[in-house]
Amino acid sequence: MTHQDILNAIRIKMKEAGVDAYIIPSSDPHMSEYVPDRYKCIQFASGFSGSAGTLVITQDFAGLWADFRYFEQAAQQLAGSGYELVKLKVQHTPEYIAWLGEMLAEGSVVAFDYQLMSMVLGEEIKIALATHHIDIRHLDLMDEIWENRPALPTDPAVLLPEKDCGETFKSKLSALRVALKEHQAGVHVISSLDDLAWLFNIRGNDVSYNPVVLCYALITTNEVTLYLNHQKLAAADVSLLAERGVKLKGYHEISSDIQQLEDCTILLDGKRTSYQFLTQLSSTVGVIRETNPVVLLKSIKNAVEIENIRAAMISDGVALTRFFKWLEENIGKIKITEWSASQKVKEFRELGKTFAGISFASIAGYGPNAALPHYAPDEINPLELLPQGLFLLDSGGHYFYGTTDITRTVPLGETTEEEKMDYTLVLSAMIFGSAAKFPKGTRGYQIDGICRQQLWQQGINYGHGTGHGVGYYLNVHEGPQNIGPSNAAVSIDPGMLTSIEPGIYRPGKHGVRIENLVLTVTGETTRFGEFLQFETVTMAYIDTSIIQAEWLLPEQINWLNTYNQMVYDQLKPALTEEEALWLAEKCKAI
Repeated sequence: MTHQDILNAIRIKMKEAGVDAYIIPSSDPHMSEYVPDRYKCIQFASGFSGSAGTLVITQDFAGLWADFRYFEQAAQQLAGSGYELVKLKVQHTPEYIAWLGEMLAEGSVVAFDYQLMSMVLGEEIKIALATHHIDIRHLDLMDEIWENRPALPTDPAVLLPEKDCGETFKSKLSALRVALKEHQAGVHVISSLDDLAWLFNIRGNDVSYNPVVLCYALITTNEVTLYLNHQKLAAADVSLLAERGVKLKGYHEISSDIQQLEDCTILLDGKRTSYQFLTQLSSTVGVIRETNPVVLLKSIKNAVEIENIRAAMISDGVALTRFFKWLEENIGKIKITEWSASQKVKEFRELGKTFAGISFASIAGYGPNAALPHYAPDEINPLELLPQGLFLLDSGGHYFYGTTDITRTVPLGETTEEEKMDYTLVLSAMIFGSAAKFPKGTRGYQIDGICRQQLWQQGINYGHGTGHGVGYYLNVHEGPQNIGPSNAAVSIDPGMLTSIEPGIYRPGKHGVRIENLVLTVTGETTRFGEFLQFETVTMAYIDTSIIQAEWLLPEQINWLNTYNQMVYDQLKPALTEEEALWLAEKCKAI
């Protein structure tokens, strides 16, 4: 079937069901960033393969609402599909809701799969459309139309050794129950896979790039039930869970258990719980809408996690050193494309003994493609790298134990004055953010301003956030903290691992981004209070060959020289003599 055929089939089913509009989100029942193949509904229906977007279908219009990251990709992939690209004005905003309210007549019905919509969004759709006298309904049309729809993954899962997690399940559960008591909640359902992975010290391979397991948990003051396909677990791990007081049930049994809850108060995270669960609760159940307490608990890395993260960064730095040495020595001599370069860096990472997979699809952009912040190279028609201009590589890996995310932009040959200036300005922004000292309680948007100030002075800005949290051998994008323009009510606390990644993007020309991961650590205490600062943990050299040093302050140059020397000292023991000599040249002081 073509995508136009699928669209026609959806419309026929809509008409049969008395539905005037159908919404297809880009999520799964766990509100994951990356989803199992079974839930790649947007790609099945339209051909669009981006990780974020929403399809809305009526009898006379079908559109994909997507943000600026996907404008070019969506325009290409939707060609001939019957869908039009609707460009979001504000990122992460469900602007299609207002559109539905304007386009549909009173008495219309809008349907979607309640499993695939968050509580927050499901309630927003219901309330907003009710003002137009439009009803909503649960309907899973994908299951009716999608022939040979992929089954749920059956990959094995494993319990991590608790010595490598730095905290036992018992201790984590105790902290969670303390938080639930503070919220006066007697029951808690967790759907978010990274939170479950951290709490139970369990990892798997059910979702691309994220080492998580499809499961749910229902936690009360005296019971813990974990819902998953327990055939995924070895007998020894099943026994371990039993010893820890964890009752195992089948993955799909969570729905019936939620429906049986009565006369209790349940804490549900509106952003991380499906709307379906909310609709299944008895009227006798009180709902507390709060962020899942595990989100904050897991964001504060303990001493063992920090030690292991540092080791992962060294493994990653060795791989990147070897990649950039290979790239420099072969550019212009053999054919290298964006795609082959992204595969090559993966090959170097795979040489590490503790490597456990890549943490996201590498963003490998050359020239104009680097101006697309979330660009993914095309395997079929790859762009060749030439010995000139800039190459941007944003990549990362999972290790036993730690997760990395790093961006480096390097010159492949002759560069323009504008490229050199942009490179220097981005480096300046990254250094100012990395070297920041700030009072305890400072939020991400305040640090975002410190970084962007370097670019704002030149009339330059970028459309993405400056930083996100990173998990411990977990999701590369982790909350609750972030560094960005929005006033997220979360402070940047000691133990948090966060990226700093400013950029400059000139469409049709080039893009520059430089990214390190930083650990928040305690600084000095003065008469004005307690101050925090960042420790940079990423270990990969920053190219200095095209820096326009007159645009950097002496303290910035000192920071850069100190950082590159630290990288050399940390990586040298794991490198060959030839590799160490090459890196020493790259890390020379400017």
